[in-house]
Amino acid sequence: MTSPSGGYDEAAVEAFRIAHGLDQPFYIQYLNWLKAAAVGDFGYSYMSEQPVFETVLNAFKNTLTLSVLALAIALFISIPFGVVSALKHNTIVDDACRFGALLGVSMPNFWQAYLMIILFSVIIHWFPASGFGHGTDISYMILPATVLGTGSAAVMMRMIRSSMLEVMGKEYIQTARGKGLSEQIVVFRHALKNALVPVITVVGLSIGFLLNGSVVVETIFGWAGIGNLVVDSILSHDYMMVQGTVLFVAVIFLLINFFVDLFYVWANPEIRYDRNS
Repeated sequence: MTSPSGGYDEAAVEAFRIAHGLDQPFYIQYLNWLKAAAVGDFGYSYMSEQPVFETVLNAFKNTLTLSVLALAIALFISIPFGVVSALKHNTIVDDACRFGALLGVSMPNFWQAYLMIILFSVIIHWFPASGFGHGTDISYMILPATVLGTGSAAVMMRMIRSSMLEVMGKEYIQTARGKGLSEQIVVFRHALKNALVPVITVVGLSIGFLLNGSVVVETIFGWAGIGNLVVDSILSHDYMMVQGTVLFVAVIFLLINFFVDLFYVWANPEIRYDRNS
């Protein structure tokens, strides 16, 4: 929008304002944006002139790919270690599991990310330090997914441990053991399923965190996800992109909480709504 003399071109600026509706009062601009957003039209980026919704959706697909792997890592770590920690209560195994969980909760994501880059990329050259790899090369996903997954696993593991300790003292567990059921059936069929009810909330929050993108992790590893998109949009003052991304993130959180509530019914049928109650 610069003129041949080097300053800004007033005509070009005015044309830009009119094209994007910036010449109208702010409340009219906001109402128009809400009306369009209700039908999935988030407007156009000020910088790229591309549809905001399309850009956000593409970034979310990349974040979803990374989140699925991170969630798998988190569940793979948290469930067995949480159960073992509860079954080996107040033993050296329990102390080791709790120390690992404390380490995972306390360690900042950015510090863990740089340590893993130094170890696995700089020293032993197993994985690339950063990059996207067209979103299909799993070698680019391992490090960021591990950083995200281990952080979530630490929180899940502590919750699973405390829930399992509470459930294992219930009378129905003693009854199941008295019937001669094997310890494996008692733990996984009777104890673990009932212990998952409070854990589901933590898992739902972790899924929401993963799907909405970790700004720090995606920025460090150069992953073209929704978190990285937010940072770039803020730095470039692309307000339409920022608005669209924030709204998209809010809707994702609402949907996740809705499905978490539905999942409660599967985990504990006693909380189902009964018209006669």
